[in-house]
Amino acid sequence: MAAAVLRGIYTAPAIDAASMRFEEFTETWGTKYPAVIRLWRTSWERFTPFLAFDVEIRKLINTTNMIESLNSRFRQATRLRGHFTTEQAAMKVLYLVVTEKRRAGQNIAARIPAWGQVLNALAEQYSDRINDN
Repeated sequence: MAAAVLRGIYTAPAIDAASMRFEEFTETWGTKYPAVIRLWRTSWERFTPFLAFDVEIRKLINTTNMIESLNSRFRQATRLRGHFTTEQAAMKVLYLVVTEKRRAGQNIAARIPAWGQVLNALAEQYSDRINDN
């Protein structure tokens, strides 16, 4: 039950809503879990920048296993090929890694729930870094 209330804090749409939910959690569970309350209070300033991201991007951030898997595949592909003649050659290899079919028959993006929504949110927030090419 307490975990569900905590989930409401980190899934809140904005900092104000997260603050209100944290206060509700404190009133309800403060006597039973004082260490958790203390931890959240001391870490609040480090946590709140997370709430600046869109909900879709937050979901992606929480899927670290998928990201670590993709980074591992990137490292393996670049290590096997040694050096690249141009930056475009390296980007092509990384693109092929992302689109490569894996044992499960899906590429890395197909296993991320609602990838289209996540990509749209990333493109909107980081339009200077993500382009159509």
